[in-house]
Amino acid sequence: MKITVTRIGPMSFEARNPSGAFLRMDGPPDLGGSDQGMRPMETLLASLAGCSAVDVVKILAQQREPLEGLDIQVEGKRADAIPAVFTDIHLRFIVRGPVAENKARRAVALSAEKYCSVSKMLEPSVRITHEVVFAAGSEANS
Repeated sequence: MKITVTRIGPMSFEARNPSGAFLRMDGPPDLGGSDQGMRPMETLLASLAGCSAVDVVKILAQQREPLEGLDIQVEGKRADAIPAVFTDIHLRFIVRGPVAENKARRAVALSAEKYCSVSKMLEPSVRITHEVVFAAGSEANS
């Protein structure tokens, strides 16, 4: 796995993989950033959510659950020190579709406890919690 990060502005950077996919990162305005990309620590939260999302979608698909949509809201709390590392991260999985509640909760738990590499990397030093909620009218009776 290889990523190249290139400076494209005073405090703006583009990360690119070999197939050409990219994301833009930017520093805060007080450091010369221009709010044209995510902060590096935000990309870490996005990576955690993305890793978990792939797991949950795959697990529910294997169980033939009719997932119609999935949103993950991620909140991170950082230490009031330098470096300002994450101390706590909370993921809120919002499930849409007539998915069995027990299967959705189990898929999220499996991702958190076993499959998500990003979660496992952060876990020794960050408290990671999660919850599952269902969009109105989405949960199946199970």
